[in-house]
Order: sequence, then structure tokens, then C-alpha cells
Amino acid sequence: MEQHKKQIALEEQLLLWEEEIQSKGYIDDEAGLIMAIKVLTKAGEQKKLSHVLTLAAQSRAKRNGFDTLVLEWLKSAVEQEATNKLAKSMLASNEWKSKGKLFEDFAYPRIRETDNRALKKKTLVQYIDISQQFLGHAEEVLDELNGQTPIADSDLSGKFGRLTELVESAMEETAALLKATRLYEESVSGVFHTAIHFEEMKKRLDTLDKIKLQWQEEFAGESEVQNKTEIDPLAELQQMVGLESVKARVNDFYRFLKYQQKRKELGLQTKDDQSLNMVLTGNPGTGKTSLARLLAKIYHQLGVLPREEIIEADRSQLVGAYVGQTEENVRKIVEQALGGVLFIDEAYSLKREGQTGNDYGQTAIDTLVSLMTGNEYGGKFAVILAGYPEEMRLFLDANPGLRSRFPQSNFIHLPDYTEDELLEIAKQAARDNDYAMTEPAKQELRERIEKERVDETFGNARTVRNLVLEAIFKKGSRKMEEDDFSTYTLLEKADFESSIKPSTEKPLDSLQALIGLDTVKSEVTTLISFVRMQQFRKEKGLPAVPIQLHSVFTGNPGTGKTTVAKIYAELLKECGMLKRGHLITSSRADFVAGFVGQTAIKTKKKIREALGGVLFIDEAYSLLGQSSGDFGKEVIDTLVDEMTRHNENLVVILAGYPAEMNLLLESNPGIRSRFKKFYHFPDYSVDELLLIIRNYAGKYQYKINDQTLEFLSKKLLGIEIKGNGRFATNLVDEAIQFQAYRLMSSESVENLDQDVLYLNKQDFEAALKKTQ
Repeated sequence: MEQHKKQIALEEQLLLWEEEIQSKGYIDDEAGLIMAIKVLTKAGEQKKLSHVLTLAAQSRAKRNGFDTLVLEWLKSAVEQEATNKLAKSMLASNEWKSKGKLFEDFAYPRIRETDNRALKKKTLVQYIDISQQFLGHAEEVLDELNGQTPIADSDLSGKFGRLTELVESAMEETAALLKATRLYEESVSGVFHTAIHFEEMKKRLDTLDKIKLQWQEEFAGESEVQNKTEIDPLAELQQMVGLESVKARVNDFYRFLKYQQKRKELGLQTKDDQSLNMVLTGNPGTGKTSLARLLAKIYHQLGVLPREEIIEADRSQLVGAYVGQTEENVRKIVEQALGGVLFIDEAYSLKREGQTGNDYGQTAIDTLVSLMTGNEYGGKFAVILAGYPEEMRLFLDANPGLRSRFPQSNFIHLPDYTEDELLEIAKQAARDNDYAMTEPAKQELRERIEKERVDETFGNARTVRNLVLEAIFKKGSRKMEEDDFSTYTLLEKADFESSIKPSTEKPLDSLQALIGLDTVKSEVTTLISFVRMQQFRKEKGLPAVPIQLHSVFTGNPGTGKTTVAKIYAELLKECGMLKRGHLITSSRADFVAGFVGQTAIKTKKKIREALGGVLFIDEAYSLLGQSSGDFGKEVIDTLVDEMTRHNENLVVILAGYPAEMNLLLESNPGIRSRFKKFYHFPDYSVDELLLIIRNYAGKYQYKINDQTLEFLSKKLLGIEIKGNGRFATNLVDEAIQFQAYRLMSSESVENLDQDVLYLNKQDFEAALKKTQ
């Protein structure tokens, strides 16, 4: 019954694939075709296998042309079913196309009656050699043509008949030419020679030229298709995935340049030419470089620039290390770009806020502006600048001379790709490497893309292509369980799975396993339940209550704040609020710089590291600083702005002593309004510390007897403990070292089997003295 259902499903799928071939010319689900070939090969269903192989060949031929794989599939299809007319016809069609260049390699040199005897003899030897080679090759071609069996009464059948007749005629004429050439050679070598054989040669050559012309006419349509190797840049742009607004904008620009070109042809005056300089903004991998290259081709195609070459440069190639080098570098690059386009990626890096006087970035900008506007090079090349949107805006606003050379109408923004567009790019990247992706593989890749896409540094198409290449590497490096065609052409779910294995322990279990902190555990568990409920409501299309996740952890050192923050991040990832769920721990030194402008940059960099996870700022109150010139306030202001900007893509936890944390929150109304979750971590009791000590020691298979625990209990009650849990683990570490010293100093080292397992009172006494 199950087998019967599968048969019906396959029959239905074959019908759908046939319809897709008829409507689009190719089948989108290449992975499905490959899997069908694999299954039918194993099942030995020759007729259906022949059908699927033919469909696969048709689809691939439409996309990639008639390559080796298409040929192999068609041959295999005929082997599986000798009556497969379509496969035979496609093979015959390919065979016919391959004959188009039959006469190209057999061209006879020119010979004159007036040539001297030595030159004639040399030319006649060439005639004999060419004729013999052609007759041998034509014999093979004739055999191949006679061996083809195209569908009777088809157009192709008629073409094969005409080709056969032409080859036979060409062979007949060549044989006659060969005979006449040999007779003429004999006459030239003798004392007297006659012109009769020369005339016979000319007659045969004229007939061969006519046969060649008829041959070329048979392949005229095909030659036109083959000659169209140059893809129109606008058509190339249209083939790119997504970027609909960009395509429309470039098309408008193209039409305008064509319009201006026509006005010039009519003799109409244009006092101010449209600037060819462009600014392309967008995040990494959105196609800025590809678009710049296409624009260069468009400029050349329209005749506004004599060359389509694009010279790509960055800060390292333009900015020198000493006085005079920068001007020299810029001039050299501009000279290379004359007649074409100069493309500067990440142009904003030429001059950034906070750079010192020894940096020559501004010199590079000034030199470029001078060369763009000067008599020597002005108007002889176009400049395309590219970079992040905000950075490019600030960069151009800070350089009025440069800004004036780029009209607002020449600003093109390339948006981030949607998930569906990125998946289409991935499929194309796989196809470019002759791979197809299964549906589970696409779903796994979609999840990987979602996890990677946390901020503006996400590489868009670049990241997706890297994920595909990573999957291909994983496929090829893994030990093969089967060795069939699908092994070399199919990317499956396992190939896209991340190599980082998730923890087997659930974060909620990790939280409950912590010693003490009952109130904190309860509050975190309650919050996570609330988060899950709001996620559930969103999925059901119900309105969700806004979720406040930014938190303040107060408590003394060693009370578990960092540990809980890590679990908190994992919990938020588990319930879908955070994409990465990692924890970035930081302090004042990670944010505050020594001079103006750098603190905000440092802060943004640290925040970028934490996107998709939790940024944990320990001793956060230290950001306030004590002096008037302190840059801590800049950190707080930047932090507030970035928290608003990234919203749910970032969770911030501020940690420190209760009183000091309150002062920090009161220092900035913006920061107070964003932190509404407060968790207090109380000091551990003596019993809880003892439990931490025993558990920590147990991790390394050390035991502590009741007498020692009683001793520790009394001692801990009478001393001031600084560090809480950290104090407990440090105490155990010291005790282990003293135990090692005590036992290894004894004379009977061989009989220590049981002693090495126990930490006794003596070890902890020594440890307490050292830690106090």
C-alpha cells in the first residue's frame, strides 16, 4: 500500500516537472530531480529513470548549456530506455550543433599563376596536406551523421539529410581538388607545365566555397546565439536577486543618459553635463561593488566614457605614511582610472573623527577633489564612493568640497536582502558550483541566516555564499557512506548544521541547580514565563505586551551575578528573544577612551559584539567618573542611544553595589527609564558557603569529612567574608595545594591511595590563614 502511494506521488511529480519545463524551460527543484534519480536507480525502474534523466538534462541544458553532465544524462537515459525519442533527439541536436565548425580549420592559401616555381611548389604541398586531412575528418563526420537517428519527419531529420548531402559533395570536390593539385604539382616540377590543371583547381575551390556558404547558412541561427557572449549590463542588473528600487533607479539614470546623448546628436547645447559620480550606500554584501562594475559598463556602452574598466581602491592604497606620499598615491590611482571609473569602497575611512594630525586622510580627499575638478583630469573619469549609509553621510557632510561633486540624485541606497532573497542567492551560489539544496537544507540555512543576522555588519549575500561554501567543504571532508551521483551534487541539512554543539543541560535546570538565590531564581523564572507567553501570543496573532528585559543586578562580589547573567542570556535565546544568546562581560575600561570622540566609538564596538546577546557591565557605577573631564557620561549617552536603536536585539545588564547603582541610574533619565527589572543578590549564608565548598571540591573528586565541615562552619561564622562564592572556591583551591604539599612531603608516598581523596582540617586551617 505504502509503495503504491509512493508510485502515485512520483507520477504526479513527473507531471508537475513536465509542466514546469514547458512553462519555464527548467525545473527549480534540482535537488528533487537528483533524489529521484538516486531512488529510481536503486529501485531499477528503468523507464521512469530514463524519463527523469531526460527532464534533468533538459533543465540543466536550459541553465548551463549542453555540457558534459547533460550529455551523460542523455546517454544514460537512452541506455535505460532505447525508445526514448526525446533523449535521442536532444543528443542528435547537440551532435548537429557540434558540426557547425567543420570547414573552419580547413582553409586553402591563395595561389597565383604568376607565383614563382618555388612558392607554387610550397603552396601545392599545403593544398595536398589540407585536402588529405579534410577527407579523413569528413569521413568521420559522415559516419556520425549516418549514425544519428533523429525523430522521423522532424525539422532536425531534414537538417541531418542536408548536412549529409553537403559533406558528400564536399568530399567529392576535395578528392577532385586533390587529384588536380597533384597533376599540377607534377607539371610545375617538369620542364613544361600546363594551365589546365590550375583551372581545374580553381573550379573545385569555387565549388567548395559555395558548399561552405550553404553549410554556414544551415548554422546561421545558431551562430547568432553563440556570438551573443556579451551580456548587456542592464540585463545583467535585472538578473541580480532583489534590489528592485535600485534597478528602477539605474534604469532611470540610463534613460536620462540616452536622452542627453540624443540631444547632443541633434546638435542641441548642454551647458552642464549630468555628473557621472555616484555614492552607493548599504551594508556589507548588498551588491555595491557589483553595481559599480555594471555602472562602468553602462557608461562605456553609452559612450560617455571611453573605457569600461573600473579601478578599485581603498584607504591603504591612497593614504601614505609621510608628507607627499599621499598626493603621489592618489594621482597614480587617478591616472590608472582615466577614461573609466575609480571605485573607493569604505570611503568614509579616508578621514574619521578623532584622527591625529599625522594622518593624511584629509590630504587624500583634498587631492582627489583637486584632480576631479582640475583642467588636467577633470571630467575624464568618474568616481564612485561606497560605504555604510550613516558613515557616508557624516563623511560627505564633513568634506564640502567632495560633497559638491556628488549631486543628491546620484545617491543610490542598496537595502539589505530579505530572507527569501538571501535563500535565492544561496541557491544560485550552490548552482554555480553544480550543487542543489534539499528542502530540509534550505530550512536549516534559513535558520543559520536568521542567527547570523543580528546587526548592520551582517554580510548579506557575502555571508550566505560563505555558508554555502562552508557546507560544500563539510560535504567533501566528511567520510562518505554512499558513493553515488547525489554525493557529489546534493547539499543536505547535515551540511548546513552548525559545528557548535548546543549544551545538553537546559538553562532553566542550570538556574535551579545554583546554590541559594531563591528570590532571584523565582523572579527570573517568572520573567521567562511571561516572555514565552508573549511570544506565544504573537504566533497566534494576538497583541503582545511590551517586554522589559534590560536589568540591574545588585549585590556584593561573588554572589553569582555573572553566572545568572549567562543563564539569563541562554534562556532568552531558548525562548526566541535573542538570536545568539551569548554573554559579553565588560567594565569601564572597555568603554572609556583617553580623548574626545573615541569613547563613543569604543562603546559602539563593544555593543556590536553583544548584539543578539547580553552585554553585562560589571561595576557599572564606575562609568560616572569623578572628574569634570571624564568621558564616562559619553558612554552612558551612547549606551542609551544604542539601546533604543537596537531595541530587542540587545539586552543590557548593569551590575554593582546597590547604593552606587542607584546613583548611576539617577544620573541620566534615559537610562533610568530603560532599566525596570531589578534583581538583588544577597550574600551567601555559612550553610550555603559550605555547600559551595563541598560541591566545588566534589567536581575534582575531593571529599571533606564531617569533622572538617564542622570546623569550617565555626570558623566562617567568626570571620568577615569578602567575595562570597568566589571566596569559597578560592579557599578550596588553596586547601588542595596545601594537601598536595603535605602528602608529597611524607616519606610513604606509595601508600596514599585514600589520603589523596580527602581535604582535612589541617589543609583548611592553612588555607584560611592565607586567604585572610
